[in-house]
Amino acid sequence: MRTFVAMEINSQDILNSINDVRSRLRIKAKPVSIKNIHFTMHFLGEVSDEMSQKIQEELKSIEFEPFEVCIKGIGTFPKPSFPRVIWVGTDEEGGKRMSELASAISKKLSNLGFKKDKPFKPHVTIFRVKNKIGNISNELKEYESHTFGIQRMSEIKFKKSVLTSDGPIYSDLQVVKAKQ
Repeated sequence: MRTFVAMEINSQDILNSINDVRSRLRIKAKPVSIKNIHFTMHFLGEVSDEMSQKIQEELKSIEFEPFEVCIKGIGTFPKPSFPRVIWVGTDEEGGKRMSELASAISKKLSNLGFKKDKPFKPHVTIFRVKNKIGNISNELKEYESHTFGIQRMSEIKFKKSVLTSDGPIYSDLQVVKAKQ
């Protein structure tokens, strides 16, 4: 099964704000379903049921305090002149806390042979660009520092992803809650 570790935005106000800004952007790209918007803490790819159990054992040993993240700003990967992904980011402090947690997750999963393919950058993907659309710097400029809201981050999720022609379908395999 195809898997990843994520943190989700569960504030409906933030999700509505993202949707609102997305609808104002005139970009020829495929929007990510609002129900699928998440921070990927570590992508694991295909794993067996046996490995899934081992991953869950490692993840449940992670301890972290809840923290707040300001969801803000819009950017692209790899660059605005040739975007493949359009994303919403975080404030510096919340992003730092999220990065520290991503490092702790990666360290635990490295015990099972998983390696990060690229450094963690806190972001949620809001559009995927299939065909070349040219430079979108001007379209994004207005939203570079736009604030979508503040989200309390208090759980990490080990998720399964089933790819379909209508887009991925995610389901939770495990939820690890922060210390209260």
